[in-house]
Amino acid sequence: MHLSRFPRIRLAHTPTPLEPLSNLTRALGGPQLFVKRDDCTGLATGGNKTRKLEFLVGEALEVGADTVITQGAVQSNHCRQTAAAATKLGLKCEIILERRVAESTEEYETSGNVLLDQLFGTAIRRVPAGTDMNGALEEVAGEIRAKGGKPYVIPGGGSNRVGALGYVGCAIELVHQANEAGIRIDHVVHATGSTGTQAGLLAGLEGMNARIPVYGIGVNRSKEQQEGAVHELAEATAEYIGVSGGIERDRVVANCDYVGQGYGVPTEAMVEAVTLTARHEGLLLDPVYSGKAMAGLIDLIRRREVFSKGDNVVFIHTGGSVGLFGYGQVFAPA
Repeated sequence: MHLSRFPRIRLAHTPTPLEPLSNLTRALGGPQLFVKRDDCTGLATGGNKTRKLEFLVGEALEVGADTVITQGAVQSNHCRQTAAAATKLGLKCEIILERRVAESTEEYETSGNVLLDQLFGTAIRRVPAGTDMNGALEEVAGEIRAKGGKPYVIPGGGSNRVGALGYVGCAIELVHQANEAGIRIDHVVHATGSTGTQAGLLAGLEGMNARIPVYGIGVNRSKEQQEGAVHELAEATAEYIGVSGGIERDRVVANCDYVGQGYGVPTEAMVEAVTLTARHEGLLLDPVYSGKAMAGLIDLIRRREVFSKGDNVVFIHTGGSVGLFGYGQVFAPA
């Protein structure tokens, strides 16, 4: 796979580390856990969206855009990284924040990612839950065009075939690191939401014939919805990069048993997972994505489902720990 065929601007600190989680492995009694530190991509505290933005903003610059527009929830890691990338490259940026979390606190509405969005000088619009977000993006784009600007619309999570190229690249990077270190990877586990990370990993690993299973743990939708959306984008991404044969449907796995009451709504299991990982590894997860994914991974290990004791499991840390500041009351001592 020759990713240099596609427009790209370098933003991420890569390769990100691949580290053992030895203490957590011992605490859980196996399997052997490793973490791919995509929280260390460097842009505005890092995160997985930076890999996607390398290709998305690269294309925006290629077509002569002067403004990028995107959307997400109030505490969106994607919007924060998009705002930082735009600032770094001299582009204007507008973000639309949807109030997806009911009964949110003042700290949720003003701290964490929101504070950083404001520091980057981003134009912020807030809309109620249930808004047609794609329609809202097009409305803002139309306003910018009417004023003579040249907008480039980035979908939520940066999840289209262009953004997914970032995780095709991550798959290539991960396999190279594993080969260099002599680590046999039996499973890759990560939080799956807007689908671009999982779709890119699937397309990249398939293109290398790595045959490493990718196990997504959902954070917002039902299993059927999530797997269908991931498969659709994985197929589109595979076609885009020239992987013959596409992606078999049974290669797409999303366990959505750990969503809880909804997107961004804390669960007891998430709080335990974030706390365990912090206290055993000094590693900070986030409350919306990686925290729920780790909660799922820990539960499946304890139940001796999916993963065998002798397996090597790589957890992709998608970043977002700055979002913890929007959930301070959840982690406060009783």
